[in-house]
Amino acid sequence: MSTDLFIRRPVMTTLLMAGLLIFGFMAYQQLPASDLPNVDFPVIQVAASLPGASPDTMASAVATPLERQFSTIAGIDSMTSTSALGLTQITVVFTLDRSIDAAAQDIQAAIAATLPLLPPGMPTPPSYKKVNPADQPVLYLALSSPTLPLYTVDEYAQTMLAQRISTISGVAQVQVFGSQKYAVRAQLDPRAMATLGVGIDEVQNAIAQSNVNLPTGTIYGQYQSFSVQATGQLTNAQAYRPLIVAYRNG
Repeated sequence: MSTDLFIRRPVMTTLLMAGLLIFGFMAYQQLPASDLPNVDFPVIQVAASLPGASPDTMASAVATPLERQFSTIAGIDSMTSTSALGLTQITVVFTLDRSIDAAAQDIQAAIAATLPLLPPGMPTPPSYKKVNPADQPVLYLALSSPTLPLYTVDEYAQTMLAQRISTISGVAQVQVFGSQKYAVRAQLDPRAMATLGVGIDEVQNAIAQSNVNLPTGTIYGQYQSFSVQATGQLTNAQAYRPLIVAYRNG
């Protein structure tokens, strides 16, 4: 009796494994495959700004040097760039085997290597974010006030809400739409400027030199010290009226 059991157990085990293998292979062929699987590719977006530059200038002077340096990074699947007035955005998609953190370090090193080749008039160096621009926002917050002006509400959104939300784990990007920032825009008459022999660069320099907000200094006394504050920043349009742009023949 014991001999029969010793012979039948291996046979039953072999038949069971063979059945599982055959039916498993047949079931594997019947499994559905998604045409658009949910795959999270490592994507990094690089943004660079140069106020006043045309899209052609942004593409040739800013996007091209960055793209050439990015092309030396290993593991890039695709790279696209979009240039607009004063703004360039480069989207770099890496292969699935690349770590997003390691790819971000390579992007940062490439940006640092490209800085000497970029235009010197850029206000800030290019920045990067580990975010896919094709992703949709998952949460919208609306701010309004019946008493405060819109630029004050925008300041609260930029400095308080957006910065605190961006510190939450898992948040890739926080954008503020519909913002209205305080700014004074100067309209120039080219005919009057040509008659007086005044260039646009002179107007720009005069406005920049007359509208500054820099530390002035400190007065140290015997028992206390005072911070000197100069009212050099113009806060409304009326303050620009007495501004002298240039002198001609006294």
